[in-house]
Amino acid sequence: MAIIGAGLVGRAWAISFARGGCEVFLFDHEASQVDRALAYVDSILGNLEINDLLNGESPQAVRRRMRKVDDVRSALADAVHVQENVPEELEIKRKLYAEFDTLAGPDVVLASSTSALLPSSIFEGLGGARRCLVVHPINPPYLIPAVEVVPSPWTDAEIVKRTVALMRNVGQAPIVMRREIDGFVMNRMQGALLEEAFRLVADGYASSEDVDIGLREGLALRWSFMGPFETIDLNAPGGVADYVRRYQQIYERLFPSMQRRVDWAGDVLTAVESDRRARLASDKLGERARWRDLRLMALLAHKRRAANDIGS
Repeated sequence: MAIIGAGLVGRAWAISFARGGCEVFLFDHEASQVDRALAYVDSILGNLEINDLLNGESPQAVRRRMRKVDDVRSALADAVHVQENVPEELEIKRKLYAEFDTLAGPDVVLASSTSALLPSSIFEGLGGARRCLVVHPINPPYLIPAVEVVPSPWTDAEIVKRTVALMRNVGQAPIVMRREIDGFVMNRMQGALLEEAFRLVADGYASSEDVDIGLREGLALRWSFMGPFETIDLNAPGGVADYVRRYQQIYERLFPSMQRRVDWAGDVLTAVESDRRARLASDKLGERARWRDLRLMALLAHKRRAANDIGS
């Protein structure tokens, strides 16, 4: 695996691929970024082992599969899959893929971690567009398995199939999109929820903390192991069709009031920011993020045990 761009997303992919048994070559135009990435990897592998998230291997064994390289050509030399993680700037990516297309063998998959750019905008006009696609994770992928596999209009179906198989083999859970759409699946779902969350606070119906309670102590408990369609399938005696017959009219009634946007950066931001900073000082954000990752490790470990003990 060639990791191009060794920032937050690149270093996380390196862990996922190495844990999955792959040899990983990391390159970044800023060489010190790779050093920082590997230092982070060294700091986190022990916690992953404690939570049994290294597939029974030692941190040392996983770490030995990662190495720094000094140029793109060296990274791509023996690659079967390239995972690009550079900044979300279209021209930078287009220029980089033109280089990849020249240096990588004709059957090497070229994948972008982009969350904001459509694959067609990146790969349009590229000679090897047939082997290019988006593979977008929720960061960090070594703790959150879902990953969006998004073809461009020119991506070969066999490349999609091969990439999906690779993702499953290294422990990810691919969302296989049939065609591209702005925001893909996860950002569109998250965006719909955030739009309503900001509306509820802006219109004075609830505080940001009460909205958070609704998710973490309510919906998210089921959603941590079931999706929305399975949830409603089990929430009516006759399954999903019965749920629709019983409850669709509730959501029809709500829908008109959900069509108005509030400016996230407007007056509502003052209320949300004030509430958040009262609960967590700015200088504690990094510490809390580390707490979040430890909780994610514990949750992922629990889900794996529960799948074995109860079934998935």
